[in-house]
Amino acid sequence: MAVKIEKKIKGYAVVTPEDKAKEAAQAAAVSRAELEADLPTADVIQMHERIERPEVLIGSTYKIKSPLVEHAMYVTINDIVLNAGTEHELRRPFEIFVNSKSMEHFQWIVALTRIMSAVFRKGGDVTFLVDEMKAVFDPKGGYFKAGGVYMPSLVAELGAIVEDHLKSIGMIHDPEMSPAQRALIAEKRRAYEERSKKNNEISDTLGGAMIVDAPERESNEDIAVTGEGASFPPSATLCHKCSAKALVIMDGCATCLNCGYSKCG
Repeated sequence: MAVKIEKKIKGYAVVTPEDKAKEAAQAAAVSRAELEADLPTADVIQMHERIERPEVLIGSTYKIKSPLVEHAMYVTINDIVLNAGTEHELRRPFEIFVNSKSMEHFQWIVALTRIMSAVFRKGGDVTFLVDEMKAVFDPKGGYFKAGGVYMPSLVAELGAIVEDHLKSIGMIHDPEMSPAQRALIAEKRRAYEERSKKNNEISDTLGGAMIVDAPERESNEDIAVTGEGASFPPSATLCHKCSAKALVIMDGCATCLNCGYSKCG
């Protein structure tokens, strides 16, 4: 179609396909921004230090019975619920207290809990506290808590309690074992129990004589049950990978019956 130009041409520009595509994209972006502006927005409350403490908080209390202190310690972690009743409902730790009859560690415990509470109220990712606390080692040596799990210090056990609490409210998720790894651990435990049972039968046949020619043979004593429901032989030693007292000698190899770690000498 011919177009008749009746005015004087003062200038011109060639419109390329790229220019047309750019104009179309800008128009689409403007229309999308307008549509998003018209959509209803949710008033999501994020954790920050300006949030005032409610009159009532929900929480949990954990007991620490350590050989480093004479009396038990009770750790209370209180949580605040943000955006209650909405799809954005979130439970976050708000404060932590430690109470005990023992006054030996009172000063540094009060300082530590106040700093931790301030970090909780600051918001953001507070899970880093777990790694920092569990990495504290007592120069006098650690201890085994109930269940055979090694604790390098009292601060480390406080960190383990914070970790358990954050797991319970969904802030930390345990990496799940693969079915193959679970099957491997079950097979190792079954092999160890069968070998121990066989050694007991041999001992009974010999009139209770002790067998000392095989260093990997151990008595089949009553299996110790940990606080997590797992059972390990009382003669098991510490596994440096999972810190559980579940390392036994099987066929000349140090094998963990808790995480499946194995190392041959």
